[in-house]
Amino acid sequence: MRCITIRQPWATLIAIGAKRLETRSWRTNYRGELGIHAGKKMDRKACETEPIRSLLLAHGYSSADQLPVGAIVAVCRLNECLSVLSNSGETAWLGGGERRLEAAGQEYRFGDFAPGRYAWELTELRPLLEPIPALGKQGLWNWDS
Repeated sequence: MRCITIRQPWATLIAIGAKRLETRSWRTNYRGELGIHAGKKMDRKACETEPIRSLLLAHGYSSADQLPVGAIVAVCRLNECLSVLSNSGETAWLGGGERRLEAAGQEYRFGDFAPGRYAWELTELRPLLEPIPALGKQGLWNWDS
């Protein structure tokens, strides 16, 4: 399975369904099943900001120390890789081919939608009941279960 390593709390936000667009500085032509790996690095300051703190608490994480690290936490489908076309500071417009998508509200606050970046659209999310320990890597990487 192909995987991507994502810093916490962003990996858990994906796993709980609060984040459906993962922004990156690079695009990929890969489409298909994708494992979400929580890296060992954590943005503790982000964990204490709203609405992240409340979202994590609603899913049983009362502190950053409870978030899984160094483990695959969810599986999803990488449906599309969209270019950031414009950004108003509150909303971003994304596009690829004939398709256009708006990133606003919470989704906008959870990503870096600067022009020139890419938003990976994640669908068919399946959080894992128990995180699976795994060593992460940069970029897309193969995990053999």
